[in-house]
Amino acid sequence: MCPLRIVVDRQEDWQPYYPSEDLIGADDFLALDRRHRSAADQDRSTHVINLCGELDYLGTGYYVSLLAQARGQRVLPSVETLNELSRKALVDLQLDTLAPLLGELARQGRLAGDSVTLRVLFGECLEPELARLARKLFERLPCPLLEARLVRRHDLWRLARLKPVALRDLNVDEQDLFASALNRHSRKVWRTPKARRRYRFDLAILVDPKEAMPPSNTSALKAFIRAGRKLGIDVSLITRRDAGRLAEFDGLFIRETTALDHHTYRMARLAEHEGLVVIDSPRDILRCTNKVYLHALLRARGVPAPEGILLKRRDRRPLAERVAGMSFPMVLKIPDGSFSRGVVKVESLEQLERESHRLFDDSALLLLQEWLPTEFDWRIGVLDGQVLFASRYYMARGHWQIYDHSGARVKSGGFTTHDPTEVPPAVIKAALKATRLIGNGLYGVDIKQAGERVVVIEVNDNPNVDAGIEDALLGRQLYERIMSVFLARMEARVAARSESV
Repeated sequence: MCPLRIVVDRQEDWQPYYPSEDLIGADDFLALDRRHRSAADQDRSTHVINLCGELDYLGTGYYVSLLAQARGQRVLPSVETLNELSRKALVDLQLDTLAPLLGELARQGRLAGDSVTLRVLFGECLEPELARLARKLFERLPCPLLEARLVRRHDLWRLARLKPVALRDLNVDEQDLFASALNRHSRKVWRTPKARRRYRFDLAILVDPKEAMPPSNTSALKAFIRAGRKLGIDVSLITRRDAGRLAEFDGLFIRETTALDHHTYRMARLAEHEGLVVIDSPRDILRCTNKVYLHALLRARGVPAPEGILLKRRDRRPLAERVAGMSFPMVLKIPDGSFSRGVVKVESLEQLERESHRLFDDSALLLLQEWLPTEFDWRIGVLDGQVLFASRYYMARGHWQIYDHSGARVKSGGFTTHDPTEVPPAVIKAALKATRLIGNGLYGVDIKQAGERVVVIEVNDNPNVDAGIEDALLGRQLYERIMSVFLARMEARVAARSESV
């Protein structure tokens, strides 16, 4: 378990709270040098929670965050967050997506009068009706103690001010909330030293308990936790509500279906900004979730892919002219569909006209590709440039796709899992060539094989790893291989921080 340091202006500021051996005064923290630092203070994986009051540029609290980062430690708030808080324009940029939420709260009568002052303590507040707003503020600008002032002008609410709050300025009710919020935010605060030494690193697995078709089932998630702890990694399941806790961890593993305009992408970016090892990385999500991008990338780099064209919403040419040279049936796709959603088989020009008109409501570009009927698709799992698993996903009964969304319930075909040595070499070659264009994360490459022809359909940044399917051949070794990549990368991050200090 990574060590923790709680930095306050003066030890007396902590008097209302339960004593903690992790507490240190700001002057003592700043005075530490390599010779006089404790083991915890020399550990580059130490988490520093900066509760100082003077966080303005070159103030004592600012230097606490600055020196913590210089020592290779992760600190909350970071210097970047403090710089953004000091610049109104940057704050507005970070929070420009809050307008819909403020409008919703106003319509619900949760914002009264012409101004509201809200104190946010680790993403929580005393006003239950504003809990969502408090969490959003903390997610966007992770600072332990914040005060937001909202004002109404011309019947529109906006953020007028956002500033840090000093620990000593909290009232009695806020002190109670602070203690419980800190305990929830960092469950390491009151753990015994023995429990802290049990694990070297902390890994968060992002899940959505309500997701109908998650990329890993419950048994697989339990297997990830067991595998991680076997290697010295404490693995915790988190949800989107825990975005403000990301700085507590050394790595983030996303086991929730990803999308660009989505909290999965925002959390991946935040985690990467905080120095975590991230799978799926923001770059992977950006490159893989858009079928238009993948189509252009694969064709440009000579990776075998289906023949296809891009349809543009504002192209005034007759559709028949645009698809000249292609033959029906064809497959029409929206750029960011998943699990066979947003993919339509079109049998005629009339159906193409109708379906493209419908899908253009959501996207300026559509991808139209040749239809390649096969009994199954290969799914080649690739991790860190190496083949991890190989499965065949069969088409749903009586349907041309793996997933059939035509009924009230989603139906899917069967599967078989194979030793990669049994897979045709051309399939493996195409999968590895495609993933090299993306990065070195965890990918699932969908490939169709028709006779001697092999084509890459898509590269998934968030492939399924389910107990009983992808692990049918390797069993628990599959999970240990994935966790070992996290371990190696987290060790490399610590070594890199040591060299930079």
